[in-house]
Amino acid sequence: MAPLDDKRYTRDVTRRLAAFPNVWWALANEYDLMWGKSLEDWEQIADIVRSNDPYRHLISIHNCLEFYDNSRSWITHCSMQQTDVYRTSENVTEWREKWNKPVVVDECAYEGDIDQGWGNITGQELTRRAWEGALRGGYVGHGETYLNDREELWWSKGGELIGTSPARLAFLAQIISEAPEQGVDPLSGDWDAPWGGNDDRYRVVDFGFNQPRMRTIHAPAGRKYAVDVIDIWAMTVDRLPGKYGDIFTVSLPGRQYMATRMIAIEE
Repeated sequence: MAPLDDKRYTRDVTRRLAAFPNVWWALANEYDLMWGKSLEDWEQIADIVRSNDPYRHLISIHNCLEFYDNSRSWITHCSMQQTDVYRTSENVTEWREKWNKPVVVDECAYEGDIDQGWGNITGQELTRRAWEGALRGGYVGHGETYLNDREELWWSKGGELIGTSPARLAFLAQIISEAPEQGVDPLSGDWDAPWGGNDDRYRVVDFGFNQPRMRTIHAPAGRKYAVDVIDIWAMTVDRLPGKYGDIFTVSLPGRQYMATRMIAIEE
């Protein structure tokens, strides 16, 4: 549309939808592929949205190849798409530190079987990326792109989910909901596995695609913990007997998609 039509349309839509509480503004899907608009155009559109939304809903702008400057004051959270075949959720810690804002990985690739790499990862890999992002303090979105005879991808047309990741993501949500009310932030820990949690009260380490038989853990001094072994894929939580502190070793089954959780015991 012409610039004047853009402004009128954006103003009208914003005024109509701002009254609803369950609205997030996303100025674009892959803004950098919309070659007819400049950065100045996007800034003007953002200004229209903000000035016509008295309730200050969340607002972001989504990329393809090049990230928008998420330090802009009108951006409330970073809406990220993978820019690397391998690294996606692993970047959440870096993005949080760079922009000091919540990070939503709106596109970490989708579970499916289409011909493009952004839509043919396994349910295991999508689940792994979601755990990785969550323990790094981010939020990883889900999508499904399995082909069917009707040529309807759930990702674009809805329908029935047939993938293996949704139930596992619900299980992850349950694990995160059991954290203290302050939520989950990235924690310093091991070089080969991300730790997340809430200071010394709630700590989770995710082993992802690795398959250790055991793990030696250095607990924060002065605390005792209940320790759980979590099977991310089987969606089980097994509480180990006893209390743990200082330096201790957890036995693991030697298979992928396992995690260990430490919950501080108040004495």
